[in-house]
Amino acid sequence: MTLLSSRSLLPVGLVVQVVAGCAHSSGTRQTSPPGPQTVTSEDIERNPGQPIEKVLQGRFAGVEVSRTSDGGIAVRIRGAASFNASAQPLYVVDGIPMQPGPNGSLTGINPYDIESIQVLKDAADTAIYGMRGANGVIVIKTKRPGR
Repeated sequence: MTLLSSRSLLPVGLVVQVVAGCAHSSGTRQTSPPGPQTVTSEDIERNPGQPIEKVLQGRFAGVEVSRTSDGGIAVRIRGAASFNASAQPLYVVDGIPMQPGPNGSLTGINPYDIESIQVLKDAADTAIYGMRGANGVIVIKTKRPGR
């Protein structure tokens, strides 16, 4: 772009600053609440015989784990969202979304095969999962041979 002047033509440079955001990143955040945000395999091994859901109880702010009337386990992130819709969070195991078992539990996953569990609660973290992540997302990363 050039500016016209009565004396000469002067080149003018344009500076464009691009700011990109990421819905899920591994970096630290200044606004994250205090306390552990990830449950590791060592934490799971310290609680032998406990269901995966019970290991989450008390470790994350806003995560409620309770028994249902039919003996199942219900996990709620940020409380109940609706009276008639399910408030179950989305479970993602090694990048693959999955539904919990018939009683709401993750009995198909061996707790000793889990490397880490991360709970995503806020809109910035769950945005990449769309409407399925509206009730929160529990990301489970399993151990791989050779790690």
